[in-house]
Amino acid sequence: MAKKRPVNQKKRQAALGKPLSVREKQVLRLISLGCSVKEAAAILKLAPSTVDNHKANAMRKLGANKVALVTRLVIKHKISNLSDRLTPLEKRRSGRKNDGWN
Repeated sequence: MAKKRPVNQKKRQAALGKPLSVREKQVLRLISLGCSVKEAAAILKLAPSTVDNHKANAMRKLGANKVALVTRLVIKHKISNLSDRLTPLEKRRSGRKNDGWN
């Protein structure tokens, strides 16, 4: 008798390889630049829970479970590059000071 997989493992397998939505790409870019979910939400003018959902869906589609791996995949898939920085508008919206980071 075959074992049944848990439901979330089935979802994970089904999502793997699906293309990322535009919003998921935006969220991943900001996360890979070092923004927290709260900062990314302020930049995109979304609720933090919405940003967290986009991040989780994108990570499931990429098959990644760590933010460091997501950063590598963002660069590999050309969503962002190594010289990418937050724009002045994004910095203002995030509430970051001129701390030398990004």
